[in-house]
Amino acid sequence: MLESRQDPIAPRHVFLKRLILFLMLAIGVIAFALLLGILGYHSIAGFSWVDSILNASMILGGMGPVGELPNDDAKLFASAYALFSGLVFISVMGIVLTPAAHRALHVFHLDEKDLDHS
Repeated sequence: MLESRQDPIAPRHVFLKRLILFLMLAIGVIAFALLLGILGYHSIAGFSWVDSILNASMILGGMGPVGELPNDDAKLFASAYALFSGLVFISVMGIVLTPAAHRALHVFHLDEKDLDHS
């Protein structure tokens, strides 16, 4: 999907398409993680759908839970979901930054023949 070091740098329109594709992938990962949290809070903690959305959104956004967790199962789920949300954040940042980082590395790449081996 990304050009190799021997290929010329991708034109701007290809880069923008790639950037949009990676952003859509990141949005999909966020939506999936949010859905897992909503279903978990609804089924394990017994929250209403609106409270489940609120709690999952707050945890995924790094703010913390809003509602009182009624039992140990809900607390364990919230703990696991919080750790999962941290990994989702790191993954999404990697997905979003990949096209720009690849382009920067591709632009500034030096071939071995350009290096001074003295």
